[in-house]
Amino acid sequence: MVVSPRARLFLLALGGLALITGLWGGLIRIGWDLPTLRPTFSIAHGPLVVSGFLGTVIGLERAVALQRPWTYLPPLFSGFGAIVLLLSPSGEAGPVLMVLSGLGMVAVFVVIMRIRPTIFALIMGLGAVAWLVGSALWLIDRPLYRVAPWWGGFLVLTIAAERLELGTLLRLSRVARGAFMVAAGVFILGMVGSLANFDFGMRLLGVGMVGLSSWLVNYDMARRTLKHPGLPHFIAIALLLGYFWLGLSGILAGLFGGIIVGPRYDAILHALFLGFVISMIFGHAPIIFPTVLNRTMSFNLSFYVPLIILHLSLVLRMAGDLLESASGRQWGGLLNVLAIILFMVNTMRVIRPSAEVQRGGGVSKP
Repeated sequence: MVVSPRARLFLLALGGLALITGLWGGLIRIGWDLPTLRPTFSIAHGPLVVSGFLGTVIGLERAVALQRPWTYLPPLFSGFGAIVLLLSPSGEAGPVLMVLSGLGMVAVFVVIMRIRPTIFALIMGLGAVAWLVGSALWLIDRPLYRVAPWWGGFLVLTIAAERLELGTLLRLSRVARGAFMVAAGVFILGMVGSLANFDFGMRLLGVGMVGLSSWLVNYDMARRTLKHPGLPHFIAIALLLGYFWLGLSGILAGLFGGIIVGPRYDAILHALFLGFVISMIFGHAPIIFPTVLNRTMSFNLSFYVPLIILHLSLVLRMAGDLLESASGRQWGGLLNVLAIILFMVNTMRVIRPSAEVQRGGGVSKP
């Protein structure tokens, strides 16, 4: 049984809806006077973006790679979990669906480890476990600042392990692989330690982020593909900028530790989730989306526009956070959202059905 491109597009649309509504809630949280749709709408901002959007997209990518129908259940659960959150942000049904999605993602990586037992598959699997733990903490009503290190761990470990996997093409030295494991180990210790001592755990987490950022800058393929024109150049720039924000988030976490509210907390989270993660999405989308949808995408210079807006607006937002300027944070946040929407619109504009789909054929295995 092959899951059709239309079904994949439906799951991707659920993730997109979660992203748009999550961004809307985020703008409300930083002070923009927008319709709330529901009185508690803005509290779902983080879960919608992390679990509803990123969880769905990452789960869909894994399902397409494995080509097993049951592996589409995790993105289905997270996509519908986002819909439930929109209807009932304070209910338990949404978190329950996200926990089920996390369980499914862990099961996916158990299968991947059986097929190909590698260190990067193990680390990505630990990322799935982090998502599951974070969702479980959220389900039992732990405050979101307690959940954030685990959801951040899901994304950081997943992305870093993917880059390590690509690094095998470069035949990394034993020292390079060892350095990655040390940085990832410190990061995981910080994530786990945040449960017992939040301040110490966050500081250790920050050290791990700085270590992973340094490793990615020094050993990732992006430094080599930066010299190539066209799409490889764009991807390299998006990735290297993302590594900068990962390092900055780590520095801020190390400096401020267990801070749980206010502009400095905002700076730590959004340097990671916007600066690092969304920049990774920008860089990988021209490759991932055509594979997931079995379509083609034509790259052009228009992709640089939202990328530039995203990073310049992040500078404005970080300045607003660290200098305690509400207007800087608000305008930076608004431009962050504009950059993401422009990227989505531009991506939809340049994506086209593949020749196989136009002929009515099946889905080729990516």
